[in-house]
Formats: sequence, structure tokens, C-alpha cells
Amino acid sequence: MPTSPSHAPPSFHAGELTDPRLTVALKTLELTVRRRLDGVLHGDHLGLIPGPGSEPGEARAYQPGDDVRQMDWSVTARTTHPHVRQMIADRELETWMVVDLSASLDFGTAACQKRDLAIAAAAAITHLTSGGGNRIGAVVATGERLTRIPARGGRVHAQSLLRGIATTPHARDGVRGDLRGGIESLRRPQRKRGLAVIISDFLGDIDWQRSLRAISARHDLLAVEVLDPRDLSLPDMGDVVLHDPETGRTREFSVTSTLRADFAAAAQRHRQQVEQALRSCGAPVLTLRTDRDWIADVVRFVSTRRHSFGAPTGRVPRQ
Repeated sequence: MPTSPSHAPPSFHAGELTDPRLTVALKTLELTVRRRLDGVLHGDHLGLIPGPGSEPGEARAYQPGDDVRQMDWSVTARTTHPHVRQMIADRELETWMVVDLSASLDFGTAACQKRDLAIAAAAAITHLTSGGGNRIGAVVATGERLTRIPARGGRVHAQSLLRGIATTPHARDGVRGDLRGGIESLRRPQRKRGLAVIISDFLGDIDWQRSLRAISARHDLLAVEVLDPRDLSLPDMGDVVLHDPETGRTREFSVTSTLRADFAAAAQRHRQQVEQALRSCGAPVLTLRTDRDWIADVVRFVSTRRHSFGAPTGRVPRQ
């Protein structure tokens, strides 16, 4: 459904927002996340995705979307129906987010910029994985630099982490993003099994698949895809000048029906390739769009994931 201004995350003005407006924006974001997600997290807090856990739990019937690495082959053979073995979540979880804030995210044609949506997603992940001694850290990748925020617990750290992400300066014009570098930075030093969350629009070359697969061998994964309608299709707008901030190139186009069809087809192929690459790494995908109610999409995703893995669920807030 189309989003309305009341459903849009606060605007962080491409990392240039300063106090006191920055504090107000972050507080507004925190209240939005808490108000809408606390109902979903009602009961035992098992986190955003199953586990990560080290102790085996009960087996249950396989459902589409389950991680095939959790197949219980002995039960499958005995019942002749595929089963997966649920894992009991570890009580202290370490979560690392790779937040892509490359120049392609400083863009938006609907209720907000993709950058604002990426920061909102980071706030939701922080809330979903906090509490109970859990720790969360982040690597912010702009293409120009990698900023590492150490993993710690507590609300003060969570607020500081989100402030650090929100105030990350945007890359200079002509600097390409480096999602692969951000993912690679999670491989050293080695950490105990935890959760890795990749927040990006996943535009550009898919040169990060091998790095992400290496991460998946040790950690559970979640991908948060941040999209704008113009990433998928072009409107009928005649002559237009387009600028690519990651290459620094500017070109003038006549947006014809042929160009629009070619663009839409190329965008669809790229999304399919991204989806296939993420699926091959075992990463479920949460898609957020600048023209949708982003927090409703997060609630729906969390509720569905918890239900499908047999976790206790609370009442989903009315949309």
C-alpha cells in the first residue's frame, strides 16, 4: 500500500542533521519502532529469525523458506516427510549490521530517501535484538570509508550506535559503494556464532556473494533490501538529465516507451540475481520501500518468521 507522511521514517538529511533536530528525529524513530514492535515481541524474546542457537530443539515439518541446513534427516527418513530441527536460541546474542550508505542510497522519490529507510531498518534490528545481555555492533560502508562501531549491550549504546549511523557523512560524488568490503570486515576477527544483518539497496555488481557465503558458514543471516520505485521503473517524463553519484557521470535521455521497457526488464533481472545470490547464502530477505509503510512491513516479516518457526507470538498491531 502507498505510504503516507505519517508512516515515513524521519529524514536525516543525508547525514547532515545536527542537534537538537537529530535527537528529536532519533527519538521519534525509537518511539515508532517500540510502539509497533513491542506487540510482536510479546512473550519469550527469541529474536528476529530462528536461533541463532547451539542447542537442538524439537523437529517439525519443513515449510517453504526454511533453512535446508537445519534438515533433520533421521526424522525425515522415519516419517517420509521432510522435517527441520529447530534450534534453541542462545540467551546472549551478538548481532552485527553492515549498513550500506553509499551514494545510491542518497535518493528517494516517495515519502523518504533510501538512506532514511536504511537508518530506520537499523533501528528496528537494534530493538529486535536488544535485551537479555545481547550485544549489537555495526559496520557502516559508504565506499569512501568503513566505520566500525563495536558491539556492546544496553540502551545507551543502542542510542549511540544509531546516532553514529545517522551522522555518517555521505561519500563524495563519483565514489562507488563497497558492500563487499563491509561484509568482508565481519570475517576478521572471528566471533562466536551470531547474527549478521546486511542493509543495502544491493544495486551494482554482485561481487559480495562469496564473502556473504563465507559469513553464512558461521553466522545466521538476514538481508534488508531498501528500494525506491525509480529503482524498478521509469515514469513517462520525456527528456530528462540523470546523474549517477557513484560514477559522477551525467547524461541526458529521452524517456521513450522502449527505454522504459528495457529499464524495467534490466531492473527485474538484477533483482532476481540478487535474490538468487542471497538465497544461495541462506539469507531471508526483508524488503522495505520508500513508497510503503515500512514499519508495517517489518511487523509483518517478524510476525511471519516467528509463526513459521513455532515461536510464541503476540498480537500483530492493526494496520
